[in-house]
Amino acid sequence: MSLADQLAKLKHDFEAKAPPETIEKIHRATAELARSGILERTLKKGDLAPEFVLPDVNGVPVSSADLRRNGPLIVSFFRGKWCPYCNLELSALAKIYPRVKELGAELVVISPQKSEFSADLVKPYRIGFPILRDFHNEIAEQFGIAFTLPEYLDALYREFGNDSKAWNETEVWQLPIPARFLITPDGTIADAEVNPDYTVRPEPETILERLKALKAPGVIQNPTKDVLRA
Repeated sequence: MSLADQLAKLKHDFEAKAPPETIEKIHRATAELARSGILERTLKKGDLAPEFVLPDVNGVPVSSADLRRNGPLIVSFFRGKWCPYCNLELSALAKIYPRVKELGAELVVISPQKSEFSADLVKPYRIGFPILRDFHNEIAEQFGIAFTLPEYLDALYREFGNDSKAWNETEVWQLPIPARFLITPDGTIADAEVNPDYTVRPEPETILERLKALKAPGVIQNPTKDVLRA
């Protein structure tokens, strides 16, 4: 089953059981975010990616420059362990990670949640790539994908038992839009997939095809914005 099919089933099953007012609030928030203009602010193909140094689940600093020293870097943002859609995506990414490595690339995922929650995901999903903590969504802000939940959705999340202070150590629910960026060794964004609808995620197979395209002669070795925009 593709990731899209798994996500669609998860959404269908949830909406079949959830109260109509709950579904209305979630759909309303997603539509408002899409209309907010946030997609106009997100970094895009051809832009330079922000450099970052963030702690992994063991508190060890991980540098984006080190990760892409020998090849392309895939950076994927997710909301947290509490989000079942994120967990499905993490599982799918874990399955393709060996192929990512075979293509000479590296993968890292970033979340604002406390590292202890990210650590809980490593063994169940057999994750071999780093999971980094982006406290206060500082790096997500630089990529242009951070947003603050409206008060009515914040209240709904708290009803579900998802409290921003418990998960992220913050007073306000600020999250990244689920997003995936492919970055060349020189720091240029070769591909960006961002969607304000958190129930929709790009297929992992797509990133493998983009990596294969980057292996074309001259693309990785001497990447330029003109080549990447082609």
